[in-house]
Amino acid sequence: MKIQFPNIAVVGSGAMGRGIAQIAAQAGSEVFLLDAQAGAAQAAQAALVEQWNKLAAKGRLGADQVAAFAARLHPVQAAAELAACDLVVEAIVERLDAKQKLFAELEAVVRDDAVLATNTSSLSVTAIGAGLRRPQRLAGFHFFNPVPLMKVVEVVAGLKTDPAVCAALAACAQQMGHTPVQAQDTPGFIVNHAGRGFGTEALRIVGEGVTDFATVDRILRDQVGFRLGPFELMDLTALDVSHPVMESIYHQYYEEPRFRPSVITAQRLAGGVLGKKVGEGFYRYVDGAAQVPAEAPPPSVAHLPPVWVSPRASRRAELYQLLKDLGATIETGQSPSPQAITLVAPLGFDVTTVAVVERLDPARTVGIDMLIEDAATKRRVLATNPATRVDIRNAAHALFARDGKPVSVIRDSGGFVTQRVVATIVNIASDICQQGICSPRDLETAVTLGLGYPLGPLAMGDRWGPTNILEVLFNLQTVYGDTRYRPSPWLRRRGAIGLSLTHVEEH
Repeated sequence: MKIQFPNIAVVGSGAMGRGIAQIAAQAGSEVFLLDAQAGAAQAAQAALVEQWNKLAAKGRLGADQVAAFAARLHPVQAAAELAACDLVVEAIVERLDAKQKLFAELEAVVRDDAVLATNTSSLSVTAIGAGLRRPQRLAGFHFFNPVPLMKVVEVVAGLKTDPAVCAALAACAQQMGHTPVQAQDTPGFIVNHAGRGFGTEALRIVGEGVTDFATVDRILRDQVGFRLGPFELMDLTALDVSHPVMESIYHQYYEEPRFRPSVITAQRLAGGVLGKKVGEGFYRYVDGAAQVPAEAPPPSVAHLPPVWVSPRASRRAELYQLLKDLGATIETGQSPSPQAITLVAPLGFDVTTVAVVERLDPARTVGIDMLIEDAATKRRVLATNPATRVDIRNAAHALFARDGKPVSVIRDSGGFVTQRVVATIVNIASDICQQGICSPRDLETAVTLGLGYPLGPLAMGDRWGPTNILEVLFNLQTVYGDTRYRPSPWLRRRGAIGLSLTHVEEH
């Protein structure tokens, strides 16, 4: 196969630059490494050769492969030595002025048909190329760390980028063993934009006093299937990285409420409580292991009262079957008896609102999240309201824990935890489609590869029902009065008429 770019320059020899240089050399290109810091390019070369040698020692590479890869790495001292390169990839500090200065220097050196690419994760590709004589040859080429393992790359067209440049970069990414996705030049591109809902909504939940960090993480891992909860993830990425990204995207979108950051992360960043790398974040770390508080066992209840289920409960038939399986005494009258646990299962509404609207005794009313079918979850989530009696709460907890499935009991929250976070993720993804930032297919690919979600955000919407997601959002907006939850027109129209979010006809 003909190599798309036989000679590639990588400017910047940090972890990202080294990763790009590694996969480019492995794909067969001659790679020229340049760094403004004396000796940094040579150190990067040595680190890569050492890494290949370790892989060879484990039998994952042959000695001949290591020799071939190493022979393709060429540290250089000055930009003038990049004159023969077909592609120059910039991976320096994330500052607009620094990137503009570098590309001005590069344009004076390289051929007119050479492609220029920026690995920026948060700056405008259009702004980076604004001062160039030929801005049409500059595009975003955004890899994710660690580059050899994160197999997605965003190819980003600036306002003046030639489409042929993006096509060539996409082909190059494929030769490097990566999956390219095409994005327009908008804040956060695809992955960082689509990822806004997971952490910011979790922060809002904790900020409202609904529950604690560890419980949110447990719920989202066990109910939805995320590999890491949002607070585990923020500890891993560190708040000195994740909080500035929250602020940057929020401000670049002119204070769009969907992306509103949290005072919780701002305060923890100011206090140096950054995450795993400093030994303390949302969790404390001992020898690299998070110290997670143990869950309290279910309460011991001598006698379980009967259960009455609201006629408006979501998945009502499934809920009745679950109660039968758990051995509950079920009331079927038009209203609950004075002894009964009154069980509601709303979408988007909080337990308080449902109790008032349905004229139920709030002291005996408990909510259960039934957005996701019980058989598909590893945890049940109950919610009380401010008036729920302790004995009712304990009885409900004991009942739903009877078969050994873990149960989390949270304070009242519109949309519990899972509904809020999933609906926010689906809504933001839908608006990415509404804005035409990328195709639905590339969105799903970028998020599953770049964020590691169990499903793409649009597939989440399809899995649990666009109509249900829409109902959650409408009701969240009613409960909180916050335009953050207003449904994207793209989701609202498809949810209203029952269309799939993932199977979209291109018009």
